[in-house]
Amino acid sequence: MLTVPALEDPHAQRQQDRHWYGSQVLVTGATGFIGARLVERLGSLGAQVHAVSRSPREGAGHGETWHVADVSDAGAVEDLVRSTRPAVVFHLASEVAGARDPQLVRPMLDSNLASVVNLLTAVAGSPGTRVVLAGSLEEPRPAEGETAPSSPYAVAKWAASGYARMFHHLWDVPVTTLRIGMVYGPGQHDTRKLVPYVTLSLLRGEAPSLSSGTRQLDWVYVDDVVDAFLAAGMTPEAAGLSLDIGTGTRTSIRDTVELLGRIIGGPARPRYGAISDRPLDSARIADIAPAAEVLRWRPVTGLEEGLRLTTAWYAERLRRDGTATAAGTAP
Repeated sequence: MLTVPALEDPHAQRQQDRHWYGSQVLVTGATGFIGARLVERLGSLGAQVHAVSRSPREGAGHGETWHVADVSDAGAVEDLVRSTRPAVVFHLASEVAGARDPQLVRPMLDSNLASVVNLLTAVAGSPGTRVVLAGSLEEPRPAEGETAPSSPYAVAKWAASGYARMFHHLWDVPVTTLRIGMVYGPGQHDTRKLVPYVTLSLLRGEAPSLSSGTRQLDWVYVDDVVDAFLAAGMTPEAAGLSLDIGTGTRTSIRDTVELLGRIIGGPARPRYGAISDRPLDSARIADIAPAAEVLRWRPVTGLEEGLRLTTAWYAERLRRDGTATAAGTAP
């Protein structure tokens, strides 16, 4: 197994804003990749964090209080909002799947649209509660000539953004949608995603099976995304807006994989074209100027730096306990 030297994480001592100290905050999807990182950061800032998961959790690693609830259940969401009385809700509970499969339509509708409607309905009865939703750059952009969503996931996220605008304009719900690019970084346990899949494959000397690799994407480091959520949660001017969160830089899948190969080294080579490109895929690049203006937010982690931090994390897990294992294929 190859090893990668550990690097210091530039986000470790960042975001010392006292705004969050003592604030009541509700985080759905708190066991997910971004959600877990957000709970940790909010805890370090002294927030009173109410973390939501569909499964029972033991202990509170960062002082949070855990709640078991399915956010696709309207009654459960109403009870959560009523009992926790949050100043801010970060809604990250989501199912992420890019497959073009009709069997995904209903699960995406329940997980990524019904949950948003449930939350906004509950918050509409709690004046003053701010909401930040996790949207996606996969949402279609009619202004750019896109006439159809590319997947069940994309259309559910697009519809959720539409409901958010409606709740804001009709009932003054202060909701912001962050359309997030391709998030990567240490701690991403879903090894079907491109970066962990390729990283683990190369670390183990295995050849990852990929598509043509020509699609261009906007990769954004997980702690930069957490910073954007915190900024949106404390910026009243962001209410009613949908803001892109990425780097504004386009990088093809092939170039990303080749960069990982240079960082990790070793003899394994990716198998481009081993799986088919997905229909309706297109370049998804963030326009970060509005987020910079409204949130005073910009990403600070370059792709190579972020990938080095990421590969070091996976290499350490493989060296320590061997539990990080590659599974499945990525685009």
